[in-house]
Amino acid sequence: MVTERVETAASEDGNIRISVALSSYNGEAYLRQQLDSILAELTKADELVISDDGSVDGTVAIVKEYEARDRRIRLLSGPRQGIVKNVEHALAHTRGQYIFLADQDDIWLSGKVERVLECFLQQKASVVIHDARVFIGDDSSRVQMESFFAFRDAGAGVVKNIIKNSYIGCCMAFRRELLAVVLPIPRQIEMHDQWIGVLGDYYAGKSCFLREPLLLYRRHGGNNSAMEHYSVGRMLRNRVVFLWYLCGRILRNCWKKGGNMEKIKKNDS
Repeated sequence: MVTERVETAASEDGNIRISVALSSYNGEAYLRQQLDSILAELTKADELVISDDGSVDGTVAIVKEYEARDRRIRLLSGPRQGIVKNVEHALAHTRGQYIFLADQDDIWLSGKVERVLECFLQQKASVVIHDARVFIGDDSSRVQMESFFAFRDAGAGVVKNIIKNSYIGCCMAFRRELLAVVLPIPRQIEMHDQWIGVLGDYYAGKSCFLREPLLLYRRHGGNNSAMEHYSVGRMLRNRVVFLWYLCGRILRNCWKKGGNMEKIKKNDS
């Protein structure tokens, strides 16, 4: 844990390297462990943006405690419109060149940021997603699954990830330029991570799937996401809604001229 207030020179001149966007809601049980693991990976040139969506437990008090001694942390009051809009709110307030998504209850492993940045540079990717080990409850040694990638048959591609999404937000990072096409995130879609990943694939070429577990993904009763399969009806409904808004966003961007979309570098590897 950081023991004194960290001075962040990068925030003074606006040259922030990495922004971590974390959405929180009633996450006091595991939040300290997650914050410690994230902050250990960040430098003074980075920031951690936390959007809290109206927690009624000790979540906000914990964040304020960390914020008081670490200038890299910024606590925001979320829109209280659900997880998708809370993620959007955090993303809209990031300032970094690279944006990492984070949940409130996982554990970042040592070397995560370095390996993801290497992937960005080596693969010229706009989106990087890495593997994770899945564990149960309080004990991170109780590994239920060695590879989330194997479970989801993970890989890049627009069609592939519309049919069966293999993007998981807590393992995802992307270049700032993608915000121009990602935001706003439609509240009607089920998964913000699928939205970001598919739009990244569409506009920037294939995402980089880094087949290394760089995160411990915690499963417990309060998880927002589920690893169980939805009913056929719900899956079909989700895909129809997703396609509707995806096509609408692509058409909207076709009508726009100039702007940040021109800065997105196509990766055809």
